[in-house]
Amino acid sequence: MNAFLILGLAISAEVTATLALKAADGFTKPVPSVIVAVGYGTALWLMSTSMDMLPIGVVYAIWAGVGMVGAALGGAWLYGEPLNATLLVGIGIVALGVTVLAVGQGHH
Repeated sequence: MNAFLILGLAISAEVTATLALKAADGFTKPVPSVIVAVGYGTALWLMSTSMDMLPIGVVYAIWAGVGMVGAALGGAWLYGEPLNATLLVGIGIVALGVTVLAVGQGHH
């Protein structure tokens, strides 16, 4: 399977778990709490699998950058959290950094 597809699935699981973490309300709500545990476990397993095929720096930069964007956009969509111009500029800077790192290590 494609390493970037595996990493994308890992990021999806991580973002889902992160969004469920807020809904879990301090792990007092069982269904979101289970989603958190399963999501993070799945995310870490898939992330480690992608590291068998890609450099750690590339994996972690993409993981952190795309995960942050997903969490910010998901928080705005699901919880009505603010998404202002400053946050959007920050997201753009992170995206640029991830791109530069991936290109620098030969992964476009």
